[in-house]
Amino acid sequence: MTTLAEGGIDLFVPKVYDMVWSLIILVIVALFFYRFFLPKFNAVFDERASKIEGGMKKAAQAQQDAEQAKAKYEAQLSTARVEASKIRDDARAEASHIVADARSRAESEAEQITANAQRSLESQHKQALVSLKGEVGTLATALAGKILGSRLEDDAVQSSMIDQMLDDMTAAPKSDESQQ
Repeated sequence: MTTLAEGGIDLFVPKVYDMVWSLIILVIVALFFYRFFLPKFNAVFDERASKIEGGMKKAAQAQQDAEQAKAKYEAQLSTARVEASKIRDDARAEASHIVADARSRAESEAEQITANAQRSLESQHKQALVSLKGEVGTLATALAGKILGSRLEDDAVQSSMIDQMLDDMTAAPKSDESQQ
């Protein structure tokens, strides 16, 4: 068993010529790998790294653009709110101005209608007085003729008598009003 034990370890230890040939093949494969495959791997890794960095830069730029757009939007929104408030205030002022203008026009029209009605009443009053004076004059002349027993033929006398009676009648209601 000792011989077997000594020979068993030798099975696992390679011979010198195997190690030399294995080392030569390993160096050739390493040189081939270093010469041809390593630059391609480095190029692929560099390309992926640049794509990742470019993507990160683009994402950072997009984030910055989004923040600028948000700030611009908020500024426009606040400007729009200020303008809306101003328009609302202007509309309220315009509405109050329109109401005041309509009220003043209505008041002036009411005053005009009242003045026209007053003039109409005065005109009707004057017409009624003229008509009344004419009828009273005729009645007074007829009454005076009956009282005097004759007819007043002279127009001047008739006219002066009518005027005198009308003046007396107009003065009588005024003195009645002042006593009350």
